[in-house]
Amino acid sequence: MEYTSSSVRDFYDLMKPRVMSLVIFTSFVGLVLSPVKIHPFIALISILCIAIGAGASGVLNMWYDSDIDRLMKRTINRPIPAGNINKNEALTYGMVISAGSVIIMGILINWSASFLLAFTIFFYAVIYTMWLKRRTMQNIVIGGAAGAFPPIIGWLSTGAPIAIEPIILFFIIFLWTPPHFWALAIVTSSDYEKASIPMMPNVVGNDYTKRQIVYYSIVMSISVIAPYYIGMVSILFLIPAIILSVVFIIISLQLYKSSDEQKQKKHSKRLFLYSILYLFLIYILFLIDYFYKSYLGG
Repeated sequence: MEYTSSSVRDFYDLMKPRVMSLVIFTSFVGLVLSPVKIHPFIALISILCIAIGAGASGVLNMWYDSDIDRLMKRTINRPIPAGNINKNEALTYGMVISAGSVIIMGILINWSASFLLAFTIFFYAVIYTMWLKRRTMQNIVIGGAAGAFPPIIGWLSTGAPIAIEPIILFFIIFLWTPPHFWALAIVTSSDYEKASIPMMPNVVGNDYTKRQIVYYSIVMSISVIAPYYIGMVSILFLIPAIILSVVFIIISLQLYKSSDEQKQKKHSKRLFLYSILYLFLIYILFLIDYFYKSYLGG
């Protein structure tokens, strides 16, 4: 394949900016909720390191998966299969920014956060991308941990010790990831089949996958409500969180009850899009509740 000259946009796209935006936001929430307060400039450096580390994971993922990205309609226009960036360039870029984000985090922030950032990059690039993704239909269940670590990294970057609060933030994302990605997998099952990726719908069928989506939606909703019962949040968080979670479960049940392929794809796409909004809104509620209690005497 002939390669065109790479642009800044190509290197940016390699970092999976949409995933980065979620990482930046959730790590920021973890940082804000920490009981230890740090200077805003230090907080900015911390979030920047986490964002670059997340981007590095995306680069290494695209480097390794470039062969199957060429086969899937959803990924064929990514920088490497599109011929905009050479694989060796992508690998070098990913390794450099991985090391840079971890080292800067360690030197300027603290080594606890730096170690977890390094482990997160390793987990996503090696454990998920290289080991799990092409071997088991549970790939996204285990691999989802990589996307759930950022709020803990944000918390640790303040120097605060690990506590139940960041662990709950972790589990919300961890339990959210399977129904989010399985909904997408139902819509794009033909792509995954073409690339021989054992996503759940391709291995055991849509009916089993839809049941698992409902189960995970319920357990995830319980994890979202749990913070209220340990005193982490107030009723200001609880009521809208319950409403959002009920809607999530209703959409997952609509998907479960859908029979023909067209309706399944319609409800799957709806659940996938709603799940993105859902996670952002839940984490926004954490911030609203925190600022209400901290500055308005809630």
